[in-house]
Amino acid sequence: ETVNGTTGEGLSLSIQERKQLAEEWVRQGKDKLDHVIIHVGALSLPESQDLARHAAAIGASGIAVIAPFFFKPTNKDELVAFLQKVASEAPGVPFYYYHIPPLTGVKIRVEELLDGIREQIPTFQGVKFSDTDLLDLAQCINKNGSEQFAFLYGVDEQLLGALAVGVNGAVGSTYNYLGRKTELMLQAFAKPDLALAQKYQFLIGEFLNFVIKLGFGVAQTKAVMTFVSGIPMGPPRLPLVNASEEFIAKAKAKLDSIAWPNSD
Repeated sequence: ETVNGTTGEGLSLSIQERKQLAEEWVRQGKDKLDHVIIHVGALSLPESQDLARHAAAIGASGIAVIAPFFFKPTNKDELVAFLQKVASEAPGVPFYYYHIPPLTGVKIRVEELLDGIREQIPTFQGVKFSDTDLLDLAQCINKNGSEQFAFLYGVDEQLLGALAVGVNGAVGSTYNYLGRKTELMLQAFAKPDLALAQKYQFLIGEFLNFVIKLGFGVAQTKAVMTFVSGIPMGPPRLPLVNASEEFIAKAKAKLDSIAWPNSD
């Protein structure tokens, strides 16, 4: 479970709110979740360091950081310097870089970033890779297989392509409401029954393609999570606004219309 990330609108929350949420997730996740990774990225280095110290103090199993995206690092060395200053505040906690260029605009290739990263960040554990560049991803896996880094894929509609080049996990908002279907896809891929895995990916993609055309952001994701789980996710924070009733009706109808393999 990743807390205070994109879907959790972590960057729209105050530092106090982020700490409160992190504490609650660690408390509730104890003995229930394998990992509670707290996203501690921020535009301000001192704030990010403060959140890293807090995550370590409450017993988080990992921390993750996005690249700062207003004043942006322009090369690998600047980015690593920033990440290192955050990671060193939580020296006992596994550290993940959260690579999401569509939102940060920081396009520094991860393959390049990984060169010698353990020397500078001893706690470096892996990457949440939320980009469509499967060449970069494949090179990361090819070069760092021996290092045992985790590569967690974050573009849900392309997970099967990422599995084919060797990712060892996924973190994404879609799994909050299509988690079982994705799990069945993973099982099919592991068998390997590629045709069945493709079927699942195509159907997940059919739903996502449909909602993306309607306008699919974090607010809409929360609306889908709400009607699938029955647990109200609450409104997003401005500048995001609630999903429309029309969106909810269309998304629900689309999801209900999908005939999944071997489904009852």
